Amino acid sequence: MKLAAIVAAAGGGARFGGSTPKQYARLAGRAVLAHTLERLLATLRPAPVIVALAPDDTQYERAIGTRAGVEALRCGGETRAETVRNALAGLAQRCGAADFVLVHDAARPCVPAEALVRLVRELADDPVGGLLAIPVADTLKRADRGAAPRVLRTEERNGLWQAQTPQMFRYGLLRAALQPQSALAATDEAQAMEAAGHAPKLVRGSVANLKITYPEDMALAASILAAQEGTPR
Repeated sequence: MKLAAIVAAAGGGARFGGSTPKQYARLAGRAVLAHTLERLLATLRPAPVIVALAPDDTQYERAIGTRAGVEALRCGGETRAETVRNALAGLAQRCGAADFVLVHDAARPCVPAEALVRLVRELADDPVGGLLAIPVADTLKRADRGAAPRVLRTEERNGLWQAQTPQMFRYGLLRAALQPQSALAATDEAQAMEAAGHAPKLVRGSVANLKITYPEDMALAASILAAQEGTPR
């Protein structure tokens, strides 16, 4: 199976705050992005890993440097979907329509190796592709739009899954799904694929696959990494 990976790392992390984008925040002594890349390289090698950066990124070389199997592309767009679309265009000479491309968030440094292996294994023969996800366990409340929100109703959670990354799809299908202008508002690749008429496969992910969104997530990520690596915090 021919496979390439894209790491979406062009965002500024508005909800994270601060002057440093979250992908470059220090986590266990290294940039968040460094941990993410090491997870992918250790599990997916020899698949090439493309890091999609903002055009004005000035921190990558200092934080990450040169790594075998990793290529940085300054192809970031206005949205995450546009960044991925641009990165796919950069792979046009290297990927055939039936090849797989795996897309992962830079801010998910704790993705377990076994989840990555499971994703690749379960999608190897799938005609479309799919994503890591976990069934929703908590009770879901629909809120009103007031300044001090109140509950409108409780939503049915049966059949609902919380999407994670990586998400892995056939190159030709994903590139076509991201071509319409409307697709650039999609918050993940699966949403664009759904809009194009495809039904992505759900592959069981892991609660350890934390997405760093807020500053307080850093302490939790550090604890997860320490537990995974068997080292004291």
